[in-house]
Amino acid sequence: MLVEVSIIPIGIGSSIGDKLAEVLRIIDESGLPYKVNPMGTVIEGEWDEIMKLIKKCHKAVMKTGERAITTITIDDRKGKPNRIEEKVKSIEKRLGKTLKK
Repeated sequence: MLVEVSIIPIGIGSSIGDKLAEVLRIIDESGLPYKVNPMGTVIEGEWDEIMKLIKKCHKAVMKTGERAITTITIDDRKGKPNRIEEKVKSIEKRLGKTLKK
């Protein structure tokens, strides 16, 4: 399963980098495969472990904030491991070129 998550702290000013760094530290320490992008983070794993991780990240933001918006997009496909890498490679193969990452 691939899940893209975006957690946006609200009401802490215009710079949210410190909060996002804290969230990414939690994700990194989880041991699950992930990829950071400018608008969120894609995590690969099983339903329960990913949802537990997202809950932990959301709670970390809420610990010092009054509001957070958490957006979750789920791509669940049976029998396809290592999708965090293979999904992009599949498109690159079809295009015949490497995409910017």
